[in-house]
Amino acid sequence: MRIFKFGGASVKDADGVRNLVKVLGETGTADTFLVISAMGKTTNAMEGVVDAYFKDKSALPGAIQEVFVYHQEILGELFNSDTHQIYREVQTLFDEIRGFLAWNKSPKYNFVYDQVVCYGELISTTIVSAYLNEVGVKNTWLDIRDFLKTDNKYRDAGIDWKKTQEKVSKGLDRGKLYVSQGFIGSDENNFTTTLGREGSDYTAAILAYCMDANSVTIWKDVPGVLNADPRYFDKSELLNKISYREAIELAFYGASVIHPKTLQPLQRKEIPLHVKSFLKPLDPGTTVGKGEGIDPLVPCFIVKKNQVLMKLSSLDFSFIVEDNISDLFKLLHDYRMKVDMIQNSAISFSVCVDNKFGRLQELLNHLKGKFNVVCHEGVSLYTIRHFDAQSIDSLQNGEEVLLEQRGKETVQLVVKQ
Repeated sequence: MRIFKFGGASVKDADGVRNLVKVLGETGTADTFLVISAMGKTTNAMEGVVDAYFKDKSALPGAIQEVFVYHQEILGELFNSDTHQIYREVQTLFDEIRGFLAWNKSPKYNFVYDQVVCYGELISTTIVSAYLNEVGVKNTWLDIRDFLKTDNKYRDAGIDWKKTQEKVSKGLDRGKLYVSQGFIGSDENNFTTTLGREGSDYTAAILAYCMDANSVTIWKDVPGVLNADPRYFDKSELLNKISYREAIELAFYGASVIHPKTLQPLQRKEIPLHVKSFLKPLDPGTTVGKGEGIDPLVPCFIVKKNQVLMKLSSLDFSFIVEDNISDLFKLLHDYRMKVDMIQNSAISFSVCVDNKFGRLQELLNHLKGKFNVVCHEGVSLYTIRHFDAQSIDSLQNGEEVLLEQRGKETVQLVVKQ
């Protein structure tokens, strides 16, 4: 069994869906499980639907219609007749979105988010599966929520490995071509949950683990794993091979090609991960597997934009000791701040966080009762693995460095933009 994961960029339009068929034509379809994300920027658009529901219901019909029209245009290019059954299937999915928002009574944003945003994946896979059948590639469409069971931590759900393993073992057969969704699962009450943004990679790894897959391939619009994101850095170089350990380090620091959770289940069963270009499917790309380090050994640059740096110091110049640090970590957990970097001294504590759940002001209000707080928003966190003097100089380049931390193999810089 092979697991292929196609992200939103690979199926952003009709040409992308046709190219997916081309990739399968070159790589084969037997004993393959396709994990497919929402098309293009649909997840962002679905988030707009949720925001309209909570903030401006007059904008809700227009927000839904925008997503509907986008998919209708793709359908119009892929299928010859507007009487094709796929149009009714997609219409039904949009009716379900409207129906849920009409009867929902929950005021909880994260719950509503998961029940709505999941339709990006459901619509995408419904279209791709129908098109594959249309061009003669027989496949079986699955609702992954019937197999991936989770807790009820909406927007960042944890996998119930025992139940998921049982569902996958009993419900899936080898030899077929499956088409299903990434990013989503369901809790014990069968409400939809999501695994966090970019969670489709994680879905592929979960399935690989539960099915004892031979490999996982993530199809991207880049040649493989690069030592730097070409969107932010002038020069980048393809990494041919990466060990699990090195890849986990890169993912932890924020490398965008591989989801941080993806590698752990693969490493446990030594399942190789390939990152390849859907534009050149026969090129070797990058292989992540057993071994040491990276090939070639070059500095690897990672950047996280729009971070928050908080510098805390005690009000009375007393030491920041274990009790204080324990309290600080509890607060960061309670306010759902993802910690990216920490540095402390006797009387100060600095932390760089990702405010992805928008609760920074609440946290600051809490902290200011106990500490002097200096907060820098909109900073960038740069990480260099296997750094050298030249690589550090290339980043600083006259920018104001607010915080720097060095280890044997890694340096991190918080830079004011």
